[in-house]
Amino acid sequence: MRYSIGQKVVFMNEPGGGTIKSIGATKIVVIDEDGFEQPCRLDEIAPVHGEEYHLNADDIVAINADESFATINHHVKNGFLTGKRKPIDVWEIDLHIETTADSHSGLSNGEILAKQMRELRTFYQRAKSKRIRKLVIIHGVGLGVLKEEVRTFLDRQDSIDYFDADFREYGKGATAVEIRYSGNDD
Repeated sequence: MRYSIGQKVVFMNEPGGGTIKSIGATKIVVIDEDGFEQPCRLDEIAPVHGEEYHLNADDIVAINADESFATINHHVKNGFLTGKRKPIDVWEIDLHIETTADSHSGLSNGEILAKQMRELRTFYQRAKSKRIRKLVIIHGVGLGVLKEEVRTFLDRQDSIDYFDADFREYGKGATAVEIRYSGNDD
């Protein structure tokens, strides 16, 4: 399938869609309905024929019943239950530079860190706009610089709690975030 800049597409792994902003060798960047840039692989989008491209969440789950809901920057896990016994979404982002950039050769450590933090800010704002309550941020262990920056960013956010993510699943390299929203809309 050939895509063109300005073409409307729908996301295959999550509700919604957007308009193609740029086309690279391995990624297509889509401006979603909330104005955020969303890097996508070809198999993560579908062209829109006509004006209506809003799918509901049930359609997306049916399309992807056998897939992991993986995207370049994050994926959604289902299966955690709320007090009303309904599944909730847990968004996960891997901030390792190999997953956030096509190439990082020639970038300084500071430039790499700045890119990782831009990815985190975009991911966090998108999660909040979708009222996602649980996030997992994979930052790795390393020297702890990225983890410290992630936690500094989280310290500046309102109505959240964060803690080390499940050691059995992530080791020491991830932070779990719970976002509290006001109102009784759930």
